[in-house]
Amino acid sequence: MIRRVAATAVLTTGLVAGAAVPGLADAPRGWERTAMRVPGAQRLTEGKGVTVAVLDTGVMKGHPEFRGRVTGGPDFIGGGARPGQSYWGGHGTAMASSVLHVAPDSRVLSVRVIWDREDPARKRAEKAAKDGKIGADKESERAGNALAKGIRYAVDHGARVVSMSLGTSEWGWGGYEEDTAAAVDYAVGKGAILVASAGNGGSTDPLEVDANNTMSYPAGYPGVIAVAAMGPEGTRADFSQVHTYNTIAAPGVDIYAARNSGGFEAGDGTSPACALVAGTAALMLSANPKLTPRQVRDILVRTARKPPAGYTPFLGFGLVNAEAAVKAASTATAAKTAAVPYKGKEYFGNGPVGSPVAHPPIDQSLLWVGGGAVGVGVLCGVGAFFLFRRPRARRARRAA
Repeated sequence: MIRRVAATAVLTTGLVAGAAVPGLADAPRGWERTAMRVPGAQRLTEGKGVTVAVLDTGVMKGHPEFRGRVTGGPDFIGGGARPGQSYWGGHGTAMASSVLHVAPDSRVLSVRVIWDREDPARKRAEKAAKDGKIGADKESERAGNALAKGIRYAVDHGARVVSMSLGTSEWGWGGYEEDTAAAVDYAVGKGAILVASAGNGGSTDPLEVDANNTMSYPAGYPGVIAVAAMGPEGTRADFSQVHTYNTIAAPGVDIYAARNSGGFEAGDGTSPACALVAGTAALMLSANPKLTPRQVRDILVRTARKPPAGYTPFLGFGLVNAEAAVKAASTATAAKTAAVPYKGKEYFGNGPVGSPVAHPPIDQSLLWVGGGAVGVGVLCGVGAFFLFRRPRARRARRAA
């Protein structure tokens, strides 16, 4: 989510500013590179051999910024917009630019899954949501499945990093979606690194009527690295979503990136913060292609420039440190994924409450005595039967 060249609706409300981390006093052009220590990381690798999928509004491949480094993928959301129109690829072009500013030798796979702010299709979808008619037509139904399809397509076509500068909760009709959650699981299972913007709903301005600070997806899905935005002074950007799913922070204020109409423009948002972290992940994978998603996340967390209070829902585990992350990635050993035999206690709990009880053996003599008494009783009964029956038989013969 970017605020000046926005692609998704920004519902924004407020909590409080986050704890500070080391930062710059002001924001000169390209300040994010210094804050993230990108030059040091790029002396080790520039992302060669890694494909980053940018799931967004499309990317203008012909921009001089890209120089053949962007491949166009499918348009899963549709709506009728075409490259060259002002509302096609505005947000996505900026995000691809930010990825490549960090990992210039990586390649970007563009997959269109959302609409730009001014896209007429988006306006139709917003009206349908307001009228309670979402899903009643093929266009909105297609939009609802676009992100899940985009994730699967990206992974199946070689993307090791999936950058998602978007948030379904900001549409007002989105949220947790089972097909998207399944797509996230599929991607992580294939070894892909999923990165998403935390959301722009964290404003403390009471006039920001669209503020929310609610759960934003895909940032909230397990397995996704959620990225908060910080400003040049080292604190949380006032719009950055405050939530416990935040994993890491990156610069998100006055970030210059390519425009779909040519040239460059500065923008704010958790969107560029996400793209910058996606570029960092590409550098890490270029240095060590065997890294698992969990290893990438752990290294980003371990090497981050921590807030004084440690983890916070404002900035997660702190500002990403690209140089330290790449160095740690290059020396990481391969993760062991084989099953490990259980070597713990015999019982998972406390085991039996008491020791087993041993009963004394049954006295067999009682069985013999009882059995004999039963046998005598049976014989007596049989004898009595014949004894009383025989006289009656004789009397019957005399009468005859």
